[in-house]
Amino acid sequence: MIKKVAILANGGDVSGFNAVIRAIVKTAENNNIECYGFIDGYNGLLKNNYIKLSTADTASGILHKGGSIIGSSLNANVFNYKVEENGEVVYKDLSEKCVQNIKDDGFDCLFTLGGDSTQKSARDFSVRGINVIGVPKTIDNDVACTDITFGYNTAVSVATEALDRLHTTAETHR
Repeated sequence: MIKKVAILANGGDVSGFNAVIRAIVKTAENNNIECYGFIDGYNGLLKNNYIKLSTADTASGILHKGGSIIGSSLNANVFNYKVEENGEVVYKDLSEKCVQNIKDDGFDCLFTLGGDSTQKSARDFSVRGINVIGVPKTIDNDVACTDITFGYNTAVSVATEALDRLHTTAETHR
């Protein structure tokens, strides 16, 4: 039985991050499940940096806010993580530390909000025995096996509106 879950947001910012986080938190609470958020995506998972999320405080009033209340990280591939050793940059697989953090913290499931690289890492954690629910997110709509992802519709509508406005400006100047 699931008692405790964690969420991480990874990759670039998209509209809807906080709405998805809030939905997960509300659903967890409605099922008597504790919900936590790793700060700054896979970086937070690696550093074991997380906060408790609840609709009473941390996840309250966040629907209208941009960004992600738990942050996000770009280029944080814990399976090929950039570290400095003896003044040189090397890449290491630090995923076992993440797996251990999840187990030590007692998380029954990890929600991963992110695009293709985030979900590839999620798949790899699943292969290592971690229960993962991937929530595809991208403004590019390029996550395999999805028809549409959150963030995409907003990106399209903002770009369309900007182009429409440019047309009227262009017509003004012939």
